[in-house]
Amino acid sequence: MIAEPFAHGNGIFHTMDPRVKILVTLGFSIVVAITGKPLVLGMGTAFAVFLVLLARLNLRHVLTRLLIVNTFVAFLWLFLPFTSPGPPLFSIFGLGITRSGIETCILITIKSNTIILASIALLSTSTIFGLVHGLHHLKVPNKLVHLFFFSFRYIHVIHMEYHKIINAMKARGFEPSTNLHTYKAYAYLLGTLFLKSSERSKRIYQAMVCRGFEGTFWVFQHFTFRKRDLLALIFMGIYVFFLAFLQWGLGR
Repeated sequence: MIAEPFAHGNGIFHTMDPRVKILVTLGFSIVVAITGKPLVLGMGTAFAVFLVLLARLNLRHVLTRLLIVNTFVAFLWLFLPFTSPGPPLFSIFGLGITRSGIETCILITIKSNTIILASIALLSTSTIFGLVHGLHHLKVPNKLVHLFFFSFRYIHVIHMEYHKIINAMKARGFEPSTNLHTYKAYAYLLGTLFLKSSERSKRIYQAMVCRGFEGTFWVFQHFTFRKRDLLALIFMGIYVFFLAFLQWGLGR
């Protein structure tokens, strides 16, 4: 199974109702993703950092996950500054770097890190089953709940199949390089993974039907919405609404 290093602990968010955390994370992420105002973005980033500190998480693990996210963001820095329209500020090897490109990269970097920090503090402090349970109680369509749950449940199985195929290829002398043979080998690898995933999903579905599955996500232990959950929803909700007011309520 995929590890859930933040799901267990004694922080304030570990015992909070997942429904509260899902709603706050959703609203906060929407505001941060849309905003282009430095004040709103700065206050959102400060709020996300505060949530991580309040959750009492292992900061080294948090930074490791941020490094993974920023690895993908780094690719944007390789292209956007050179391809965005506008007068170039300066050039490197004859390629002009525009102000709008740099500003766009900075915005994307800050926004992505802010949303990830808030998600780690709020969502990662619940188990996946707890989040699925919360989505079910929030009346998210059953098909989406099932898709989310089974994607998490079986992604490690696909990962294991990938390693089995890679090991079999290496046992037959496969050494990747930049040639057509390597590209074909990886194409066959992806095709085999898709076929194995499809076959396994059919077997799992048939097994579930044999056990009485009718498309309903049954839960046996329900959440208790406590007073402190309500207070957390009110305080965090007020802050998110305040950010939304700064974004849309004030004159542009």
